[in-house]
Amino acid sequence: MYVDYVDDADLEPAPRRGWRIAGWVSIGLSVVMVMVSLVAYGTYLKFNGNINHDDLNSQINAASRPKKLNSALNVLMMGTDSRAGKNAKYGAGMKNDPPRSDTMILLHLSPGGGQAIGISFPRDLMVPIPSCKRKDGSVVPAQSVAMINSSFTSGGAACTIKTIEGISNIRIDHFLQVDFTSFKSVVDALGGVEVCLPKAVHDKASKLNLSAGRHLIKGETALAFVRNRHGLGDGSDLQRIKRQQQFLGSAAKKALSAGTLSDPAKLLRLLNAATKSLTTDQGFDAGAMYKVGSGLQGMTSGKIRFITVPWGAYALDHNRVALAQPAADDFFAAIRNDKTVPAAPKQTTGTTAVPASQVKVRVYNASGTPGKAQRIADQLTAQGFKVIKVGNASATYGKTTQVLFGQGADQQAATLAGLVPNAKPLSRSDGAAGVVDLVVGADWTALKSKKATVIPKVQGEIKATDNICKAA
Repeated sequence: MYVDYVDDADLEPAPRRGWRIAGWVSIGLSVVMVMVSLVAYGTYLKFNGNINHDDLNSQINAASRPKKLNSALNVLMMGTDSRAGKNAKYGAGMKNDPPRSDTMILLHLSPGGGQAIGISFPRDLMVPIPSCKRKDGSVVPAQSVAMINSSFTSGGAACTIKTIEGISNIRIDHFLQVDFTSFKSVVDALGGVEVCLPKAVHDKASKLNLSAGRHLIKGETALAFVRNRHGLGDGSDLQRIKRQQQFLGSAAKKALSAGTLSDPAKLLRLLNAATKSLTTDQGFDAGAMYKVGSGLQGMTSGKIRFITVPWGAYALDHNRVALAQPAADDFFAAIRNDKTVPAAPKQTTGTTAVPASQVKVRVYNASGTPGKAQRIADQLTAQGFKVIKVGNASATYGKTTQVLFGQGADQQAATLAGLVPNAKPLSRSDGAAGVVDLVVGADWTALKSKKATVIPKVQGEIKATDNICKAA
């Protein structure tokens, strides 16, 4: 009232009055900014209040863990069948039983957000279980070999982390422990996930009732779909893993296509849902999750892959599986050494190097070994090159590996030649403009080792871009 009176009376000089108006505007903006900050902080506290945190440092000796070799992020995701709290509806009689984890997926995020790989470990995988310390300080004795999911039942998340780090030598940065309630909340926050069934299912045990074909599922139906074992497929855990991978791929594709990760409001809603009934390590709080989600916003669904660790039959029990060697160790080594996609080699002509993402490549096989061109094409694609064709070379090219380029592609050819042993780019008059041809000869050895280690394709892997009815 006093301020209005003074202004109306025009008792102050004009410059002073203008300053006063600007001052009130500044104060008003400051108040708004403080309020926004408080709301954001309140939201942060709310999300963190949803999360249960485990102190891994008190259970795992840091000196005994694998060394971190790069800036990749490895997050172990575990689904549990805990019946505590709201989960009691799925079996109150099991409320006091130790929870089990039949779903273990190591999410590997390459440096720079280049790709994401979900690596599934079958619950029936027979591996050595190390000695583990429980939360109460008691110690679980080591086992020379046991099912991998027993590590969680006997020693919790810390023991599963020690077990997987022990067999893979991959440093796990964080873990997420999801129960039935938090899983349903995330699916519902996405607006449901699309799945495809080859035939109708009416399973009394899981109460899953769906007709054949495509469905948008959420809530209880989504939970029954990923938990179902005997009503779909051949009833094996490996078949269920494949179905879970397809579900996660479909969920990732929807989140990316809907702009969930690039829309702060959508991302916050998803975080609110995801953090309900969630357990993580102390370092993986809501702020860290938001940072990871924001960093993935530029990733395309084609860069998201789901893989089951290389496995084979376990000799002592046909109902169990074991790591297939040396394929498993080779795969783990590629994950451990994953680096950012290497920069294009420096040019001696003073021109600017062309990045791999701007190099169009056709790969032709002149080696006489079937399938070699496709394998090399996959490696080039993983390093960021745009492979536009794969085929066989005519006999006129001989058996020598060559890098050839069409009009205007000399610098692109130099980028590719930097990875091909003993290859010098050569111009070809009949080449396609702007395109580089890699002719793979019998003298081919391997792409040169750069800062990036190509993570190989694994048989049966799933991409988020796959047609969900393809394997139905």
